[in-house]
Amino acid sequence: MTTETKKTSGIIILTVPTIVYGGYFLLTVLSGQHGELGLTDFQKSMFRAGHAHAGVLVILSLVAQLFVDQTSLSDTWKRVVRITMPLAAVLISGGFFASATGQGLTQPTNLIAILYAGIVVFVIGLVTLGLGLLRK
Repeated sequence: MTTETKKTSGIIILTVPTIVYGGYFLLTVLSGQHGELGLTDFQKSMFRAGHAHAGVLVILSLVAQLFVDQTSLSDTWKRVVRITMPLAAVLISGGFFASATGQGLTQPTNLIAILYAGIVVFVIGLVTLGLGLLRK
């Protein structure tokens, strides 16, 4: 494992407590506490999706860190993968949250663009990693 993999993985792992806290908060909301927030079913669904995507994409980001060491990519392209994977986790999950934040919303706001930007970033990272692994 390279030093870069260790550093990047350490940073990613340090984000996990925020996901854990988000899960705890989401559980309290879904169990009927925090009724004063007045969240719609749409908002609860979007927050649930944002939380789930955060967890899955952070795990995938960690796995990608290990795979990138096994590629024939240049250092620049390795850095692209190392950055895009966790960045996509933030953007995609953040897009779910941001687009559902507000009073009484029943459909996403224009901030859904954050989610779509995250998808583009994610695809760039995945395709780069996949090609790098296949070229080795």
